[in-house]
Amino acid sequence: MSQVKKAGIRLVTKPAEDYLSERQLTDYREHRERLIDWMVNIGKDPEHGDGYAYDTANGRAYRLDLFYRNVWKEQEGRYTTEITHDHADAYMKELAYGDTSQENKASHLKAVKMLFRWRAYALDGEEWEPEITFSPNTGNTNPKDFLTREERGAVREAVLEHGSVPSYNALTPEQRDRWKIHLAQRFEMPKKDVGPDEFKRANSWKVPSLFWTALDAGLRPIEVQRSKVQWLDIQNALLRIPKQDSSKNSDNWTVSLTDRTANALDRWLTERATYDKYQDSDSIWLNRSGNPYNHHSLNRLFQKVCTTASIPSEGRTFYSIRHSTATYMAREEDLAAAQAQLRHKSPQTTMRYDQAPVEDRRDALNRMG
Repeated sequence: MSQVKKAGIRLVTKPAEDYLSERQLTDYREHRERLIDWMVNIGKDPEHGDGYAYDTANGRAYRLDLFYRNVWKEQEGRYTTEITHDHADAYMKELAYGDTSQENKASHLKAVKMLFRWRAYALDGEEWEPEITFSPNTGNTNPKDFLTREERGAVREAVLEHGSVPSYNALTPEQRDRWKIHLAQRFEMPKKDVGPDEFKRANSWKVPSLFWTALDAGLRPIEVQRSKVQWLDIQNALLRIPKQDSSKNSDNWTVSLTDRTANALDRWLTERATYDKYQDSDSIWLNRSGNPYNHHSLNRLFQKVCTTASIPSEGRTFYSIRHSTATYMAREEDLAAAQAQLRHKSPQTTMRYDQAPVEDRRDALNRMG
């Protein structure tokens, strides 16, 4: 007997039964059983095999059934289990305008986020980072935790320090021997094979160029994963993202970069050409295993950079970089500039970042007379 049946969580609700055909019902039941089995066994902490308590799992199963039925009836007009980020964003927007409590809206958001964690774990999908969140104690909808100006500067500097090692020729034989042990472990290779090239490799421009580009362009994790060398226009300090590679697959995008970032990318491209794993790949960045970065590996790397930068990381993800770029671009320029730089399809999405502090607005009124 499955854990779902033992837990007593209802696999299919009556409204879903009434809506679905017999074969659709069978497919949906099996889909739900896989999801809820994961939820009650390991969903809370997959690495340690810790599942959600019955009350939590039962509540989330119920809310997700509501979400699926919204997708079928209001968004797609048909049955599907291929739930997307666009479905989730549309559902959150509908909830935002609804008359239920903020606490209830927050519970729905948690359930949908958990659904995408399961899809990432079991179906090789992408976790979902909502553009708005619901606070149980207020009536506000806010961007997820973003980096302050000072923290953005700290991250820019920290990635220059992250993983760096002294120059090979600047070390004494004893010091060099200790660093060889460190690099042998880091690159998973015999110590005897560690030489000047490995010291240069340790001081790579890969991570600085990745994070600086993310800080300028507000890159989504999926955009880092899809990134191609062909996007780069170093001479003009631009990213040119074609429609077929964009996250929403809606438009061609031209995104500004700082000269500092363009120079880092230029150095990385020169270095990149020396590595064998890039010979048959057009990805701008690959991880140590030779695969494109995904949201999991980027979040882990982001946490390490936050530690190096001595800034708080709890409750933050790689997406926090994007939210900070959106917030300050809207504040420094205008919503149109932020919409273009962040590649938002809808102006309404960008408007969520138009949150200039009251002090800034007061200064503007004083300047206006």
